[in-house]
Amino acid sequence: MKRIEIEIKLNESRTWLLATYANLTDEQLRRPLTKSEHDPENQWDALDHFAHLALIEGNFEQMIRRHLSGHKNPVGLLLDEQGQVRPREQIMARVHAMTDEFQREHHHDSLSDVVALTADARGATLHLLSELSDTQLADRLEGAPWADGTVGGVLGVNADHATMHWHWMTEAGLLDGDE
Repeated sequence: MKRIEIEIKLNESRTWLLATYANLTDEQLRRPLTKSEHDPENQWDALDHFAHLALIEGNFEQMIRRHLSGHKNPVGLLLDEQGQVRPREQIMARVHAMTDEFQREHHHDSLSDVVALTADARGATLHLLSELSDTQLADRLEGAPWADGTVGGVLGVNADHATMHWHWMTEAGLLDGDE
């Protein structure tokens, strides 16, 4: 993916996301929608899904920075500290626990707080994008299962992540009764 394509994708996604969330009512923002993958007793609302995007975007930025510094396991999910492959169940359990911890930390944030949180993450992504050469964007990010596995692909997948969460929320009834 080329630099300009990545930046367009990220900016268009952000604009769409902000406009979409700005049109939600307080009840829609706070309505329990989906069960946590870590703790089925924990329910996520629309703001939780929005805030979650900042966590993952920040994680992707850190992975890429570790890759650029020569880290052998920049993604850090697929291999344990001894270099052994983790089973998928173990990987997903770690991911779900991490996302739940972040969700609980930000569960009571206002829409304004979440917009600021995600703006900070997107700003860091765009700053990182500005620092990378075209060759670095095409580098394979070792262990990255997202997009095409390149640095540029992983940066661009942040836009797709927002769309995926929106789909899950609407399937869970976010807009039910709002026709």
